Amino acid sequence: MLARVWSAAVLGIDAIPVGVEVDVSGGLPGIVVVGLPDAGVQEARERVKAAIRNAGFSFPMRRIVVNLTPADLRKEGPSFDLPISIGILAASGQVSTDLLGDHLFLGEVSLDGTLQPVAGVLAIAVAAQAQGMTGLVVPMANVTEAAVVRGLKVYGCHTLAEVAAFLNDPSSRSPAANSLSCHAPPSPRFSLDLKDVKGQYQARRALEIAAAGGHNLIFVGPPGSGKTMLARRLPTILPPLTFEEALEVTKIHSVAGLLKERGQLLQEPPFRSPHHSASGPALVGGGSYPRPGEISLAHRGVLFLDELTEFKRDVLEFLRQPLEDGQVTIARTRQSVVFPAQFTLVASTNPCPCGYYGDPVQPCTCSPRQREQYWAKLSGPLLDRIDLQVSVSRLKPEEMTRQTLGEDSATVRQRVLAARQRAQQRFAQEPTLHCNAQMQSRHLRQWCRLDETSTNLLERAIAQLGLSARATDRILKVARTIADLADCETIAAAHVAEAIQYRTIDRLQ
Repeated sequence: MLARVWSAAVLGIDAIPVGVEVDVSGGLPGIVVVGLPDAGVQEARERVKAAIRNAGFSFPMRRIVVNLTPADLRKEGPSFDLPISIGILAASGQVSTDLLGDHLFLGEVSLDGTLQPVAGVLAIAVAAQAQGMTGLVVPMANVTEAAVVRGLKVYGCHTLAEVAAFLNDPSSRSPAANSLSCHAPPSPRFSLDLKDVKGQYQARRALEIAAAGGHNLIFVGPPGSGKTMLARRLPTILPPLTFEEALEVTKIHSVAGLLKERGQLLQEPPFRSPHHSASGPALVGGGSYPRPGEISLAHRGVLFLDELTEFKRDVLEFLRQPLEDGQVTIARTRQSVVFPAQFTLVASTNPCPCGYYGDPVQPCTCSPRQREQYWAKLSGPLLDRIDLQVSVSRLKPEEMTRQTLGEDSATVRQRVLAARQRAQQRFAQEPTLHCNAQMQSRHLRQWCRLDETSTNLLERAIAQLGLSARATDRILKVARTIADLADCETIAAAHVAEAIQYRTIDRLQ
């Protein structure tokens, strides 16, 4: 007999339906799996055989051929265990085939027949709903994650026997309730707060501008000046994720296998902080079967690179294209995968190897040659893509000893939200734009027009600082954000002047 069960394979952050065809016929007993299976899928033969027997069913001692279609798509991982098991049971007449045409099955099967969670369930649930599937059967540990998708009946089961009972009697199990009570996620709660930062008013202002416009930011200063402390508080003033953004971010983390214990939408902008020993593929994604890297895991959130100059130069150069395009393409011989990567880059570094160049208290012990080599790790094109370049100085003694608190994150966040709303009203006819940092040249001509005074000021800055065309465009974007924070329709000379001062370390190296 022949049975066909639907499953899915993850490609990038999307899922492709996979048909699992099982044929049970005469011949020497054995299982053959075809359709470009990897080692994990090939090993399913032994897992499925033991699971069917230990679940109380009869394993057919005949020749079994399992075909995974489309045959030119590489299949990987243990998620095909359950559909292969159901296909064998259906082909041998032990379960009903009535629901196999419009239900999708997914899950790893243990030797005793219990179902184990797998990665990428949210992406597969979205694809199943788009394909018009009626239901999705997953391990119980994945049911909350899959139930986020509306319009799809999700059934969670603990064992293979429960899945078989459901197929034979669909009324024996009810679908899981939708795991979201409302479209808008609740306001995020953070343990960190901007009020803990003493002094550093210019750095706090730059942090607010970065949050309001989605601008990339770098802090340069001596050790202990508060660079890392400031950067880690940026998520506390970012706008909350919308439902669509939260669904997109959660899909990426689901594909990466980071939601097995969470099973819910990520409601806060992600914050990723890889170590400076990270490789290029770890940062941008890759592998034999492409998986998202740190920049994709930071999508719609913050990628924090502490001690930026300690990263290898070739690794940092990987960031240039994603920073410009908002996505990264992983090309392989058989396939090309695109991962979204619209993130805010926040970096910190010392001004020199010893860390005290320009410090008024601690003298610098580095030679000009050492400082030149130190900054040579950061290329000009990379610095051009960083909108806000802020020098963070040592705190004064009175700032360190006094217990005065600055503005808290909630207050700053309200101003950021108001500025974002002004930008969204401006971008009403541009659905692909979410913040000022994403504007292109044609948008700058439309929304970043300058008067004669501002134009002359910008031209002098270009001549004195040697700014590139890209750096000039980024000054205009920052000026537009500063105007939004000030609730101004047009960009004034004061907004341009403030934006220019955030490029003062362009030639520090």
